[in-house]
Parts: sequence; C-alpha cells; structure tokens
Amino acid sequence: MRSHKGVRITVSLLLTALSLLPVAGLLSLPFLSRLENLTYDARLRATLEGGVDQRVVIVDIDERSLGAEGHWPWGRDRLARLVDTLFERYGIGLLGFDMVFAEPDDRSGLQTLERLARGPLAQDRDYLAELARVRPRLQYDRLFADSLRDRDVILGFSASNNSRIGRLPPPLRHLGEAERRIPFALVQGYNANLPELQAAAYGAGYFDNPFVDEDGVFRRVPLVYRIGDDLYESLSLAMVRGLYGQPPLELETAPAGDGDVTLEWLRTGGLRIPVDGQGAALVPYRGGSGSFRYVSATDVLRGKADPAVLEGAIVLVGTTAPGLLDMRATPVQSVFPGVEIHANLIAGILDMRIMQHPAYTQGAEIVALVIIGLVLSLLLPLLSPLWGGVLSLAVLSAALGANLYFWEQGFVLPLASQLLLILTLVLFHNAYGFFVEAQGKQRLGRMFGQYVPPEIVTEMNEEGGDFGIGGESREMTVLFSDVVSFTAMSEKLEPDELTRLMNAYFTHMTEVIQGRRGTIDKYIGDAIMAFWGAPLSDELHAQHAVLAALEMVARMERVREEFKTRGWPPLRNGIGINTGLMNVGNMGSRFRMAYTVLGDAVNLGARLEGQTRVYGVDIVVSEFTRAATEGILYRELDRVRVKGKEQKVTIYEPLGLEGQVRKSELEHMARYNEALAAYQEGEWRRAQKLFAVLLELEPDRKLYQLYAERLARWLVPKPAG
Repeated sequence: MRSHKGVRITVSLLLTALSLLPVAGLLSLPFLSRLENLTYDARLRATLEGGVDQRVVIVDIDERSLGAEGHWPWGRDRLARLVDTLFERYGIGLLGFDMVFAEPDDRSGLQTLERLARGPLAQDRDYLAELARVRPRLQYDRLFADSLRDRDVILGFSASNNSRIGRLPPPLRHLGEAERRIPFALVQGYNANLPELQAAAYGAGYFDNPFVDEDGVFRRVPLVYRIGDDLYESLSLAMVRGLYGQPPLELETAPAGDGDVTLEWLRTGGLRIPVDGQGAALVPYRGGSGSFRYVSATDVLRGKADPAVLEGAIVLVGTTAPGLLDMRATPVQSVFPGVEIHANLIAGILDMRIMQHPAYTQGAEIVALVIIGLVLSLLLPLLSPLWGGVLSLAVLSAALGANLYFWEQGFVLPLASQLLLILTLVLFHNAYGFFVEAQGKQRLGRMFGQYVPPEIVTEMNEEGGDFGIGGESREMTVLFSDVVSFTAMSEKLEPDELTRLMNAYFTHMTEVIQGRRGTIDKYIGDAIMAFWGAPLSDELHAQHAVLAALEMVARMERVREEFKTRGWPPLRNGIGINTGLMNVGNMGSRFRMAYTVLGDAVNLGARLEGQTRVYGVDIVVSEFTRAATEGILYRELDRVRVKGKEQKVTIYEPLGLEGQVRKSELEHMARYNEALAAYQEGEWRRAQKLFAVLLELEPDRKLYQLYAERLARWLVPKPAG
C-alpha cells in the first residue's frame, strides 16, 4: 500500500511539473489555448453588464435603408445629407464612420458633362452656363467634404496587402527606439480616404482587426497600429480622443529586460486604458447585439428618427445588412454586428471597464499551478475515494472562486491550465485506484454477474461489503410471472419457433424487471421469478416490484403486436407479488450454487400468481405489498386462504399510479367498491343487485362473474318442507 502511495505522489508531481511547461513557453499545446478561450467566453457571458447604453447610437445602413434609398454604396451627396441632418437637425455630439472612402465618387455624371464641354459643346454658351450652375451640386466628393468640415467626424480606414491608397490622418506619435521593439499590430498597406475628405475630417481610425483568434472570434482588438515608424489609432480610440479634444496619447511601459519594454497602458485625456503587450484591448461586451440603440439611416435622411435618441449622442454609422458582410463572431453571439464591437469599446473605454491582462499574470499562473499540484499530489493518495472527491471539489471551487474574484476586480487570469491540471490529477488517481481495485471488483462481478443486472454489480462495487452471500434474513418483495395457457399454446408451435418466441418474451420482461432494479432469480419453464431488496438494500423494494409488474403488463401490448407480425399467438401473463421476511443468499450444492430467496413469503408470492386466473386479472398482490407502497391505486379483490396459511390474506389488483388511472376505470371501481362493501357486510341481496348492474356494464369481467355466481349459490331458496 505504501509503495502505491509513493508511485501516485511521484507521478502527480511529474504531471504538475509538465503543466508548467506551456506556461513558461517551453511546450506548445494549441488545445490549451482553445480551452482558455472557452473559459474566457464563459466568464464573460456570466458577468455581462446587460442593459442598453444611451450614449452611443448606431445609425444603421440596414436592409430597410437599402430598400428605401438604393443599393450600397450610396452617392456621397446622400452621405453629405446624412451628415448635415445628423448635426443640424438632431444635434449629435460626435460622428464616426465604420467605413472608408478611398475612391472618388463619379456617379453624378459630371465627368461626362465636362467632356462634352471640352468637345462638341465647347462653343455652346447656354450649355456652358447651365453646367457652371449645376457643377457644385454634382461634385459629390466636395459636397461630402463640405459636410465634414468643421465638424467632429471621424472617418475609418482599413488594411491592404501592400498598396497604399489615400491619405492617412496625422500619426499619434513617432516611435522611439525602445518603442519600436514593442510588437504592435503592423500594417504594411492601407486603404485610406481621399485626401479631400481626410483633410476635411476631424480624424480617422483603423477599423480592421488582425488579432482575430484561431476560432474566428473577436475577443481583443488593437487600439493602436504601427505603419512604418509611426503609430496610428483605431476607430474606437479616435472617437474617444475626439470627445476629449484629441489630447496626446502616452504609452505606459514596464521594463522587460535587455533594454526592451512591455506595453501595459495607454493614457489620454485623463483616461488609462489597459492593453496587452501588442496594444490590444479585450472588448468589454455589454451583452448580445442590441446593447446599443439603433436608428435606421433612412429614418435619419427622411427626418423620422427620434430626436431624443440622437441629441448629443456619440454616433457610429455602420451596417447590419447581411449582404454588406460586416457581421462577426464574438464570445457573446456567433453573428454580431461589427459596428457594435466599436460601440462596446468606446463605452468600455469611457467607463474604464476594459479588463486588465498584465504580463505578470504568467507568474500568478505558475504559483497557482504549483499550489494546486502540491495539495492534490500529497493528499489524494492518503484519502478514500469519497474524501478525495471532496478535496478535489474544494480545490476546484477555490481555483474558480479566486479567478472570479480577480475577474470582478478587472483582472483576467488564466484558468484553463488550472482546470486541466485538476482534471488530470483527479483522473490519474481515480484510474490508479480503479486498476488497483480491479481484481476485487472482477471477483465480485464473477460472483454476482449471473444474478443481478450489470448496473447493480457496479453499485455493489462502489458500496463494498459481502452482501449476505452466506445467507441472511431481509424484508424483501418477490414476483412470480407465468404465461397463461402456455401448455396449449406450446403444442401448436414447432420447438425452434417456441424457443424464439419465449426468448423474445423473456427479453422484454427482463428489460422491465431490471429497469426497475429487480434481480432475476430464475426462469422456470414459461415462468419468471424475480425479487427486490437484495443483494443491494432497497427501501422501495415493494414499490419497484409493483411498478415493474404494471410496466410488464403494459409492455405485453407491444409484445402482442410484435408477435402478430411474426405469426405467433398472442400472450398474456399473470403476475403474483408478495412482500415479507425472506432468506436470501448463495444456496445450492457443491456442484452448483445460486443466489436466491426462500421462505413462506416467497411461497405466498408463487401462490398469488395462480390467483390471477381465478379473478381474471393480470396482477395480484398481497396486503403486505400494498401496505409497503405509496401513490399506487389498488382494487381490493378478496380475502383468501392460501395453502399452508391459516389466516386469510387480503389480495389486491394494482391499477396504476394515482392520478394516472382512466376516469372510466375510477367510476367502475367506485361501483365495485360499493358492491364489495355490501358483500363484506353481509348485505347479499343488495350486493347481488349491484354486481348485476356491473355485469351489464362489463359482462366479460371475470371478477364480477365470480361474485355474482357466489352470491347466486348462497341465495338459492331452501327447499320447502
């Protein structure tokens, strides 16, 4: 035993050491990263703030807008009207475009008109005068630029492979020598806005995300990007800075050795924004899509939007139209509007709700793994399976609790590696214990496997003990089932066909009995003997036996349909059940042993099965079984004296669970109870009349016939003289 404990401790410590390798960067485990992402998503969803942020409003180029205003892209004249309307009519505070305007808008036809003016119509004064009059209205890019000028409008720009199109906004800062070693998101090429538009705009921000995780989910977004040796900002950061009058951006770093630095914070306008070493922030999702108010762009253009929603708001122009391909996968929703990711970042920065994931979390993760590994490695080998499970749950709860505590404080600490280590150590110790104990369990299986269902053997292995193999007395319930008129039926079938029929019948009945935790004692010809309450104790042994009998009768309907398709005769079985003190154990000779039950209570159960034919019912149970059950409705049949018993026994027919018996059956039962009460009280004339009424309702019910015939014999007039 001591050597087993030493092996378990040694292997556990080795597993703990192995768990440190991925954290230290010495071993790559992609599945661990995927697991960490899943735990992050679960924590995020469990702590969503919820509600609708009133400050940020999304003007949505949705399906309704495309249907009303035409397909995308819209002319810049319409966009100019949108900007003018938002500022002049609705009084918004700040506007951002989640899109880029890199190409000139020539859809007005002005270029064609200019060519005519330079060509065939160069001498047509009327034409030239009219062209001069309409030219300002057809210069869509200039109209759009005029609408942007002197207003707080932030444009977007995006990445390109190697081409550099359009004009970038002024950079946030030029990177120093140490800062150039920070691994910012690097942009090689870009699609920026037309110089005329960029010059008129208040600023511009990058809206692509190169940091999408391997599973395609947007969890973090860079707030700053590097182009050459200059630093540029994201759309969300540009809009926040726009609110504060575009204050300068400072980088807060920490020494990383060898003259390098690690980026930890961005500071601007009194705000400190936690970022990772690449300048990316975890998106502080409030909830699923709809966490910000949406206004359809066509409603703005037509003046139908609610002024109270837009006045003073931070407005983002974006799209949720499926055809415009700006839907993203996020931890909170698999299909999520990309524009709302920017909205979440803006609100999170303003509220300082960005979660921190500092570099020193690696050290915290190593400390947590060492503590977990030592506790489980040293204590699990000393504890029983039960207390080992308690310890494992306690360690798991502590790890989760500590992680969630720091989460609530705004820190994201790794969790997957701790969960994986706990799971690995627990599985190892359980597996080791299983194989060490396997020999004993196999011995128990060989001994009891022929008597009880596999799941009972499993429970016996878990519980332990000798289970009364040598014999003991227990309160138990026994069931006997027999096929009605089996002899006559068997004479009509060929032997092989009879064998197939009985095998099918026994299979159905055994499934029911074992499904109710019963033990098949034996098959005797066409009969089945089963019992409840051994080898495992079962306080509800009588309840399980009666429910099994009811289910057996119900299953026979299916069996008869199945047999009909095979051309076999229909079967009906009679079932007798009794509860009482029985002797149970491994009994037999030195040649053959069997785990079985003996005693008067067993004999009574066997005799009750025969009473089913007398009373024309499927199931007969004794008063002792009835007293040991709850919630089952019974019909009292009679008081009988069975062979070997001096005292009469009251017998019953179970009808089903209370509340599940048909209303018509309950009505017949009420009339029957009245007739039976009259019979038992000696009011035989009245009983005879009541049973006569019952026979008119159910002339084939053998129970009514029995009482009617009995009363008719007793009430025959005596001969005169």
